Amino acid sequence: MAEIILPATPRPPQGTRPARRLRAEGRIPAVVYGLGQDPVTISVGWRELRAALVTEQGVNAIIHLDIEGGERTPTLVKEIQRHKVRRDVLHVDFLRVDLNKTVEVEVPITLEGEPEAVLSERGVVDQVLTSLLVTAKPADIPSAITVDISGLEIGTPIVVGDLQLPEGVTTSVDPEEAVVTA
Repeated sequence: MAEIILPATPRPPQGTRPARRLRAEGRIPAVVYGLGQDPVTISVGWRELRAALVTEQGVNAIIHLDIEGGERTPTLVKEIQRHKVRRDVLHVDFLRVDLNKTVEVEVPITLEGEPEAVLSERGVVDQVLTSLLVTAKPADIPSAITVDISGLEIGTPIVVGDLQLPEGVTTSVDPEEAVVTA
């Protein structure tokens, strides 16, 4: 797994106009916080940010911010604010992480397989949970949790306790909570 490095430029905390100017230049205003350190306002290139987020690690990728005049900081994307209509990225919150300590993140749940028993009875598959809150070290965070629904039967849901979580990944979600029903 290649290390993702994202160049960043420090910027003074500013208002709406300077942020719009940054976006017009192809840069996204952002903030880095966490680990008991002061928040730092930065800007990152839109192309570089997009490239960092579309890797096989997905949105929970460890991104090493290379802030001018400082050392590389391992981070996770905590929140991406988008324009309501155009869906353009307006602002990004990066959370500093210690690579040796666990963090809690939402991981998407994807379904695979054909539930023959459900289809033969004209049933409908309902994905109740689309993501799962997991606890893991940043390097152990999966890009997604895949659930095989080929054995799914009507009236017998797949619950959180049935999920095969990767090694080093745990969840505090109730094991009886339904993930998929038919």
